[in-house]
Amino acid sequence: MIDLNDYFYFVHVVEKQGFSPAARALDMPKSRLSRHVSRLEERLDTRLIQRSSRQFNVTEAGQVFYQHARAVIEEMEAAEAAIQSRKASLSGRVTMSCSVGVAQFAIQDLVVDFLAKHPKVELVQQVTNQTIDLVSSGIDMAIRGHLDALPDSALIQRHLASVSWHLFASPDYLTRTGTPKSPYDLLKRHSLKVGWQPVTGHWSLEHTDGLKTTIPFSPQLCSDDMTTLKQAAAKGLGIVSLPAYTCRDELNDGSLVRVLPEWVAGKAQLSLVTPTRRGQSPTVRELANHLLNNLNARVGDPPR
Repeated sequence: MIDLNDYFYFVHVVEKQGFSPAARALDMPKSRLSRHVSRLEERLDTRLIQRSSRQFNVTEAGQVFYQHARAVIEEMEAAEAAIQSRKASLSGRVTMSCSVGVAQFAIQDLVVDFLAKHPKVELVQQVTNQTIDLVSSGIDMAIRGHLDALPDSALIQRHLASVSWHLFASPDYLTRTGTPKSPYDLLKRHSLKVGWQPVTGHWSLEHTDGLKTTIPFSPQLCSDDMTTLKQAAAKGLGIVSLPAYTCRDELNDGSLVRVLPEWVAGKAQLSLVTPTRRGQSPTVRELANHLLNNLNARVGDPPR
C-alpha cells in the first residue's frame, strides 16, 4: 500500500542532504524519518540512499525516484493550493531572500503595502548578500541582482527591473578636489566601494554614445551596506558607485550629485527566482505578482 508520507519524507531527506538536517527542518525525530525511508526501500526492494556515519549519497535509483516523488508532492501541494485560492483572503507564511540593498531601498514599501492589504499573511525575509540555495533552505522566492545572466538551473527566473549604477559624490567634496571632467580624472580622487571582497576594485564605465572604459581604484571604505556608503559620500569621503534608485532622496535634497553624468557605471538586472511554479501557494503567487507588477516602476531605469 502506498503511503504518501513516505514520499514526502524521502523528498525532504534528499533536498536537505541528510536525515539530521531534514529532521531539524521538519522538527521531528531523525529515527522517524529513517523508518519512513526504510519502509519505502523495503516496499520498492531497492536501495534509495546509501547511509554511513560520514557521508550521505543518493543512489542512481534514488535520483530517479526523487524526480517522480517530487512531482507527486507538487501535485499534492497544487491540489491544496487550488482549494486555498477559493478562499476570500490570503493567509500563510512566505519566505523570501534578498540582498541588503534590495531590502533597504527597493522593496521596503512594497512589502509593507502587501502585508497591510493581507493581514493574515506572514512574511519571513532573509536579508543577506550571499546566494542562498532556495530548495535546501526552504525559501519560496528570492530577488537577485546580477550583471550577467543567471546560470541555467531548475529555478524559475523572471525579470523584475533593469537598473543603472551611477557615480555620486557630495558637492563639498567636488568643490575641494575639483569636478572630474573625464573618467581618467577619477584616478586622482578618493573612492568608496560596494562589497568588501576584493578590497580593490574597478569602475566599468559606459558613455551615452557607447564608448567604454575601465578605471581601477583602491577604496578608503568597502562595505556591503549601501546606507553607510551613501553617508560616507555625503560626508565628503569620496566618490561611490551605487544603483540610481538608492540615491534619489539625496539628489533631491542636494547632499549628493552625479559625477560624470554622461557615463553609467554598470547596468544590472533584478530577477525574481523561485524553485517552481507548480504547487505554489496562492500567497506566494500573489506576492510574486505584486513584485513583478510594481517593482520596475519604483526602481527601474526610466523609459527612453
